[in-house]
Amino acid sequence: MPCGLAVALSGCYLIQAATGQLGVTARSRPISSVVADPATPEATRRQLELTVEARGFAVRELGLPDSGSYRKYADIGREYVLWNVVATPEFSLRPLRWCFPVAGCVSYRGYFHEGEANAFAWKLVARGDDAVVEGVAAYSTLGHLSDPLPSTMIGWRETRLVGTIFHELAHELLYVAGDSGFNEAFAGVVEETGVRRWLESRGEARELGAYETSRRRHAGFLALLRDANASLESLYRGDLPDALMRVEKNRVFGRLKFDYEGLRQEWGGYRGYDAWFARPLDNASLASVATYRDCVPGLERELAAAGSLPAFYARASALALMTPAARHAAVCGGR
Repeated sequence: MPCGLAVALSGCYLIQAATGQLGVTARSRPISSVVADPATPEATRRQLELTVEARGFAVRELGLPDSGSYRKYADIGREYVLWNVVATPEFSLRPLRWCFPVAGCVSYRGYFHEGEANAFAWKLVARGDDAVVEGVAAYSTLGHLSDPLPSTMIGWRETRLVGTIFHELAHELLYVAGDSGFNEAFAGVVEETGVRRWLESRGEARELGAYETSRRRHAGFLALLRDANASLESLYRGDLPDALMRVEKNRVFGRLKFDYEGLRQEWGGYRGYDAWFARPLDNASLASVATYRDCVPGLERELAAAGSLPAFYARASALALMTPAARHAAVCGGR
């Protein structure tokens, strides 16, 4: 159906989303048959077998849904499954939001074609917003469909592969329409807890040590972003003329890149975040990360207070019933 005709029904955006999802589904095959296929590369076979183990662990040890997800494999044939656009006003860190059926209002728009994502981002930039396009290697349909393991995840380190499976299954367990920050933080806490338990259960002490090092580095990265956020929020609350505010805004981002160079030296030259800092940075760059992390400390406190994952899930479900303002005041710093 031509997009001009479809827009009256559900919009061009929803048409491309539905078409893209159908394309992923059409490429899906049962993991068991892919593993048994002699033509399957050995590296792919090993990771699919790991997927089966991780999925079983998620259900058995983490109490995550025993759904139809991750029973199939989809050879996507590209680097990312889709691309998300995150945007903010020029002088604000609060991301723009878009509302859709099922998912509710979210702080991003996903496209199955990179060109369409870039075109939408350029339109936002042309009207004066900040916008960033992020490649997405995996996503959840929240249990409404049986999500396959996409080929974009093949080749990942073990902790990233199993962690992503835990993360996406957590979305199937609990999802609050319209609250991206809470949803992503909940799934992130389940992911990190699950990965640690996974490694401990397998006696992989060296890998657990490497994982903890990666989490400490990520905490250092996030601390830099929080400092930049605080500086920008203070700037945007002021009454400077727009031209001068732009100068000061660029100064904050310049300082952020400078501070990263110092942090990298503390890490002994580790370069894992170089690509993130190499691109032009703006409010949307910060917002794309904040969406996933703002509510994490509060939910980690909830997990510690709960003492077990089932009790944590119950506490999180109770939070989900609150008004957005009350929920964010409780676990997201009131943001």
